Amino acid sequence: MPKRTPHIDQLIVNSPFAEPTKFWSYDREHRLFTREEGRRPAGYVIATPGSKGFDDPGVFVELPLVNQIRPRVKAWRENGYLGATGVTKRLLEHWYDIEQRDTGKRLFFCGLEAIETLAWLTEASPAERQGIDVPSDGGPFLRWCTKLATGGGKTNVMAMLVAWQVLNKVTYPQDSRYSKNILAVAPGLTVRSRLEVLQPDGPDNFYDEFSLIPTALREPFRQGRVKIINWHKLDWESEEQIAKRRSVVKLGAKSDEAYVREVLGEMASARSLVVLNDEAHHAWRIRPGEHVKGVSRQDRDEATKWVGGLDRIHAARGILRCFDFSATPYIPAGDKSPENQLFGWIVSDFGLNDAIEAGLVKTPRIVVRDDALPDAKTYRSKLYHLYNDPDVKDDLNCPAEPHEPLPDLVSNAYYLLGVDWDAARQWWAHQGMKTPPVMITVANRTETAARIKYAFDHGKIRIQSLNDPARTLHIDSKVLDKAEAMEDSTREPGEASPRSSSDAEEDEGDEAPAKKLTKDQQAQLLRETVDSVGKVGKPGEQIQNVISVAMLSEGWDAKTVTHIMGLRAFTSQLLCEQVVGRGLRRTSYESYVNEEGLELFQPEYVNIFGVPFTFLPHEGGDDKTAPPPQPKTRVEALVEREQEFGISWPNIIRIEHEFRPQLTLDLAELPVLKLSASDAPTRAELAKVIAGKPDLSSLTNIELEELGRKNRLQKIVFEVSRDVFDQVKPTWRGTSEALIGQVIGIVERVLRSDRIVIEPPLFNQDELRRRILLTLNMNRIVQHLWNAIRFDEENTTRLTPVFDRLRPILGTDDMQPWYTGKPCSPTVKSHVNQCVFDSSWEACEAYQLDQSPHVQAWVKNDHLGFDILYAYRGAIRKYRPDFLVRLASGDMLVLEVKGEDSDENRAKREFLAEWVRAVNTHGGFGRWTSAVAYHVDDLEQILLATKTEYLTTAI
Repeated sequence: MPKRTPHIDQLIVNSPFAEPTKFWSYDREHRLFTREEGRRPAGYVIATPGSKGFDDPGVFVELPLVNQIRPRVKAWRENGYLGATGVTKRLLEHWYDIEQRDTGKRLFFCGLEAIETLAWLTEASPAERQGIDVPSDGGPFLRWCTKLATGGGKTNVMAMLVAWQVLNKVTYPQDSRYSKNILAVAPGLTVRSRLEVLQPDGPDNFYDEFSLIPTALREPFRQGRVKIINWHKLDWESEEQIAKRRSVVKLGAKSDEAYVREVLGEMASARSLVVLNDEAHHAWRIRPGEHVKGVSRQDRDEATKWVGGLDRIHAARGILRCFDFSATPYIPAGDKSPENQLFGWIVSDFGLNDAIEAGLVKTPRIVVRDDALPDAKTYRSKLYHLYNDPDVKDDLNCPAEPHEPLPDLVSNAYYLLGVDWDAARQWWAHQGMKTPPVMITVANRTETAARIKYAFDHGKIRIQSLNDPARTLHIDSKVLDKAEAMEDSTREPGEASPRSSSDAEEDEGDEAPAKKLTKDQQAQLLRETVDSVGKVGKPGEQIQNVISVAMLSEGWDAKTVTHIMGLRAFTSQLLCEQVVGRGLRRTSYESYVNEEGLELFQPEYVNIFGVPFTFLPHEGGDDKTAPPPQPKTRVEALVEREQEFGISWPNIIRIEHEFRPQLTLDLAELPVLKLSASDAPTRAELAKVIAGKPDLSSLTNIELEELGRKNRLQKIVFEVSRDVFDQVKPTWRGTSEALIGQVIGIVERVLRSDRIVIEPPLFNQDELRRRILLTLNMNRIVQHLWNAIRFDEENTTRLTPVFDRLRPILGTDDMQPWYTGKPCSPTVKSHVNQCVFDSSWEACEAYQLDQSPHVQAWVKNDHLGFDILYAYRGAIRKYRPDFLVRLASGDMLVLEVKGEDSDENRAKREFLAEWVRAVNTHGGFGRWTSAVAYHVDDLEQILLATKTEYLTTAI
């Protein structure tokens, strides 16, 4: 039976890394929530026609195109991406491989599904896409929209899209479906700055940060070009505007060619572009003969100039496709439509409800503790929708001076929410947090915001810790707009702000006169403060109380918001989503496995007054007190420790072998490779022939005979030899003929030997079944033989490490700060302030490393990016050793903690040993060793060892 309840106790029901299997449904007839099995249909809720109150049941509007596309994309995924290019398959498999990235940087299902959808629409066969018709926006180029909620990893999807487009174009230059020239357009300076992570060679680019590019494709990917602009760059003057301008010199409007050269700059030579519209709900067309309602002239001009500018680029250069991204891609209502409408060209959807249920954002809690008389019509607490109270609404809509008192209900609400905030503040301080929790208020008008600011500054709201003007940020949207326009017109991202570092230096010292900031500098400082709320070392670090009129700017990514007060009209769920979305950014992305075996995120809470979540699921009820939001521990590299405890390492993308003219392989020394009929890979080329039957034992004799005829032993020998030959050839110094002859001989001997064991025994005895299983495991066999050849020191004369061209050396100073809820402890001899423990054994190791006189510096390999590539079961994976240790001797030790051994762990150590040999052969990074502690008491003996022989035997 589905669970039906008026209040939800546990909102997170889905894993962020898998397709949703449950959802909370709002029963509009009984006003209850029901936990349903399956996936929520794509759609949105609008107010019931004719309804005057916000508490009406509402009407669900389906997105039929998305619901039609979803199952087809799922089938495409499960069938191995039939019809996709080789590059696309490789990228999708790489992105799904959890071994490729740190635990806290795994890719979410919603983002993977979004990029799969765009790839499917581009690459799937016409038969698979039959009946799918993506509507036009009425313009000359195609637009596809990805609807992805706050916290869903939208920028990551954009980075994956760039990689998919560029690598396909570089690999298949004649394929007109792709481009290596990407133009990204953003609505404002904050969002534009955030998109700098899309630059392939940028210092903090997402391709490296989230390991989005397979190692072998990094160099080809750098042929791509990404240009990021603010929509203001697309602005232009029409003939009509020029005619009205009061100027002696009146030049005509720019031609499309001149306009494109100005907008695109160095990318103007491109003949085909892909456009990314971030926050694309700012870019829409007005339908002929229609007027939009409730939209300012400024917003209308921005939207139409944005799209019109892209039209001009398309006319001059050609836009291959425009990809729109937005959490709320609504077109404002026109006089012929009563409701705002979602873009008709939305092709994938993961809404805020889905994000909340997957734990991608903070969990909203409606905090209600009052015992006052409820609303006479809805029987809800008056704190549920404060603005809806008649006395409050009338008061807040009257012109008033800042010193005039707020309505009692509003003051009491602030007191109750403030008590809750203060509990969180004290807890955060107790935990050693450097920044305070943040309360944000969204007010209805400028006068209301001024009254709220005055009430806090003068102690009218009786929470002493909140009555600090220096920690209160009153945001005037007009000043922010001015700051953004000013900065956008004067500098590019990365340039100094108007209040430069030299100005700051001159202000220091007792004798230096204080400089009075100009209005432009004040506006800029406000922008910097707003953008850095909750960020250590930035102007907004200690802000704890944010008071804003209307919405906070898009791209605002403060992670320290714990409380929200809504004091404005909420006429739709869209407004609720936009307001609350500003405070839903998580601080930590660590997961745990629940009793049902689901990998879930621990909830992080944001407590809310005054925002009426009629259709959006939320936790809490009238009889519950929300716990104070729990802070996470900030893990960071400390600048003051860098010189003494900083550790660096070579950033190796591959290791090349220089082979001897004569290859050898001792069968007696070759490890046995076991292949099982029960786990034959279903993604092999024969999967279509097998008709979806991975269990070979279930095939009929006729099916077996047909498969056997297609795969004679000599064909298997040739195909395995070809792939091994491809691995050896790049560094082979002899002739290709000599190499292929040796490889074929080695492969044939191994395939006919007892070093490949097939289970069950029936398959070893039946030549037909044996050949089929060998065919289905070719990748594993190739990798097994290639490892045997490369790790045999008799075959290799020299190992040469190949470094990443742009970042040949990485270090602890490259680590970005992150947050954790796991157990951790402060460090002494580490550049990183905390060591996060995955086991009690690691805690013991960390303590010994800090105390040992044989250790000069050490660091836990967590979020550092120190990876060893290794091959196992036919796939390339990443191995992250546990610790990097600089010994008192100056030697570097790569330390692994392992309680149990396995075939995969042995494969990891073989590749690590090869990495160590290659680095030592290079000689430019000192001497490196590696060791494994199999028991808690092994570490002391490892650290005491002075000879490389001991460390080598340990692995």
